Amino acid sequence: MRVASVLDWGLTSWSKQVTLTLISYQRGTPVEKFPIIDTHVHLWNPKQLRYPWLDKVPALNRPYLLKDYISASGELAIKSMVFMECDVHMDDGLKEAEWITELAKTEPKIKGIVAYAPLERGEQAEPFIEKLANNPLVKGLRRLIQYESTDFCIEPEFVSGVRMLSRYGLSFDICIFHPQLSNTIRLVEQCPDVQFVLDHIGKPDIKNQLFDPWKQEIKRLATLPNVCCKISGMVTEADFKTWMPTDLQPYIEHVITCFGFDRVMYGSDWPVATQASSYLLWFRTLKNAVSGCSAEEQQKLFQSNGSRFYRLNS
Repeated sequence: MRVASVLDWGLTSWSKQVTLTLISYQRGTPVEKFPIIDTHVHLWNPKQLRYPWLDKVPALNRPYLLKDYISASGELAIKSMVFMECDVHMDDGLKEAEWITELAKTEPKIKGIVAYAPLERGEQAEPFIEKLANNPLVKGLRRLIQYESTDFCIEPEFVSGVRMLSRYGLSFDICIFHPQLSNTIRLVEQCPDVQFVLDHIGKPDIKNQLFDPWKQEIKRLATLPNVCCKISGMVTEADFKTWMPTDLQPYIEHVITCFGFDRVMYGSDWPVATQASSYLLWFRTLKNAVSGCSAEEQQKLFQSNGSRFYRLNS
């Protein structure tokens, strides 16, 4: 099925300000009528937990809390949220999951947690994983790969740790930079019983409009039936200040072509994405990119696929 291109909207140049105008946002009126499941929400509080990486990102080095997310998402009809671990200090990994579990008691939209686990420890990580798996809100795990060597994800102990997730019915979120995609395919091939989702479409170099070998490797990854793709985090792979929707369009089209509408899902990557976009601007950019697709296909992208993958109704 064909993804709408920018030319379908009759626009030869489309600035981000025009995009905001297209939202036709009025306070008190929902921007979209259909419920949205945001599968990639970060919340952090440096006053409570340790996030070493924030020291290098001053723009994000402050608390980003539930009230901030609610304000940022505005009048969008957010039905459910999946909290995504925030590269917390390894000694605070369990504390992070406990904190979000407490928040969920007062915010019913938090339906799932993807928690941190030290999977590179292999079988030795099992007690850690078991504690997380006892929490019904924990639907999956993530151990960031993006800052590691290209071989990190195929080291035997890491592969062993990822394989263990199938024992507990937990999925794995893959967060990489595009040069790591080839070995990521090898990881997935070795873990056929684990359900995977590729975060941020594998972080291609959108800023420089590079497509190869990302394009071929995405096609290869999509042939594996236990992988979905999260359309998220794209604006921060583009130029923070000058990106245009046309920069993102061919990447969006490619992942949907490869994975199909049954295996893609929406994520905001808030607040990391605020370095390059408001919440509404990213949402509307993606919504407009698929405006030529059917209502059923859009419903899968923005709601049902995320619910099914993360088992939000169980």
